[in-house]
Amino acid sequence: MMTTKRDYYEVLSVERTASGEEIKRSYRKLAVKFHPDKNPGDGAAEEKFKELGEAYDVLMDEQKRAAYDRYGHAAFAQGGMGGARGGFHDPFDIFREVFSGGGGGAGIFETFFGGGGQSSRDGTQRGSDLRYDMQITLEEAAFGVEKEIEVRKLDLCEKCEGSGAAPGSRAVTCTTCHGRGQVISSRGFFQVSQTCPRCRGLGEIIEKPCRVCEGEGRVEKTSRIKIKIPAGIAHGSRLRSSRNGEAGVRGGEQGDLYVVVHLQEHAIFQREDDNLFCEVPISFPIAALGGEVPVPTLEGKASLKVPAGTQSGQSFKLRGKGIVQVNGRERGDLFARLLVEVPTDLNSEQRQKLDEFAALCGEENSPLHKSFFDRAKDFFR
Repeated sequence: MMTTKRDYYEVLSVERTASGEEIKRSYRKLAVKFHPDKNPGDGAAEEKFKELGEAYDVLMDEQKRAAYDRYGHAAFAQGGMGGARGGFHDPFDIFREVFSGGGGGAGIFETFFGGGGQSSRDGTQRGSDLRYDMQITLEEAAFGVEKEIEVRKLDLCEKCEGSGAAPGSRAVTCTTCHGRGQVISSRGFFQVSQTCPRCRGLGEIIEKPCRVCEGEGRVEKTSRIKIKIPAGIAHGSRLRSSRNGEAGVRGGEQGDLYVVVHLQEHAIFQREDDNLFCEVPISFPIAALGGEVPVPTLEGKASLKVPAGTQSGQSFKLRGKGIVQVNGRERGDLFARLLVEVPTDLNSEQRQKLDEFAALCGEENSPLHKSFFDRAKDFFR
């Protein structure tokens, strides 16, 4: 019975006009979802994973994609019209190619599946990088601050000094994988290479493991780490604290700690880039006659001269009262939006005076009122 192949663009959930980067991004997401290691014993997920690899292999090759766009699946049938050369690659090879770190250390493949760096020939393995989300105030972001945080993580075992071995013990070749660090199992008509469950990919085991760390060379501890926050840092910025991640396996290189900064909501100010914005209420007499009003800044109180006839909602700039540029000298500005406050709960005398004032005001005192009704007069007929 012949099975009808699905459209490769549909398989990867992309449009026919998708760029190579869009195809790669979609493949990453779907390949992680349907990888056999994450769906053990699920034949349907395994078939989808294989289908994804086949579709990716075609659409990321310019010649194959052009042939597929013109002839469809017939381009790759035996003797097909497309003239595409070469068969499809193993989907696991494609997966490793797309998800490999490329630059040493912990790659994307290890990040998705919880591992650290790759094992070296001497059995050591780089520790995993860690993420810590830190909440700071706007003032701390504006002026910079040093914070001390507590991180619960795997750290170097002091008993064996990270070797994982008890005194006098040594490492021997793993009999399960015969030193390869990988075991091969059959899945349908293709083979799957997986990390050896006994040596966990190291290729060797220790005759007598350290009793404290059980041969791993690291134990869970709480570490106190100081983090310097630079002045002007923005919300969502990521700081790297070198060698403060997890300890490596059997004395391997320490991972890094990445601190992601989140700014707390401020009671007065809103921040946009290096500028600050706030709203300042003023009385009707000051708006009409002019005067000075106090305006809050991150460094204290500033004075703002309000010109006569200021309208509610009008903004004024206080130059240099914003946030300093990170690693720079220039500062943003503070924009104060003035809101004219309407008096409430008037007594009889106040009402009388206000009525007298209203009677004395003419159109020349209310230019916005006059302009609006001139434009809207057709609606009031």
